Amino acid sequence: MQTPDNVLYTAIATATGGRTGSARSDDGKLDIELSTPKQLGGAGGDGSNPEQLFAAGYSACFIGALQHVAASQKIKLGNNVQVTGEVGIGPAGAGFALTVKLLVKLPDLDKASAQQLADQAHQVCPYSNATRGNIDVTIEVA
Repeated sequence: MQTPDNVLYTAIATATGGRTGSARSDDGKLDIELSTPKQLGGAGGDGSNPEQLFAAGYSACFIGALQHVAASQKIKLGNNVQVTGEVGIGPAGAGFALTVKLLVKLPDLDKASAQQLADQAHQVCPYSNATRGNIDVTIEVA
């Protein structure tokens, strides 16, 4: 298990009502209604869901990892870096499990260099470290 040597920031959010409730951060910057997708037996609705939130968080964090690795190697990344996260959920044994696909777009780099950077970012990204060995994660460079 990998843990930080020194915790620099702690995010705090509280969910109520489960998949048909709401979630709010302690500072109020995140205040979101939740709804269960029809594919999971819910009514759908206007709210978000845990899988969307995980996809957004992982994507943003992975961009940070790409930027960190690029800076350490003195590689200039433009402002057009994009990561799209796809988080799937389905039955697994007696419960449910997730899958993740990250589609990485680094238009300022050739594909081989972009793939190498993405592979290195996958080794340092906190979300990647948290999911490694627990969730099937695929990194695809466009």
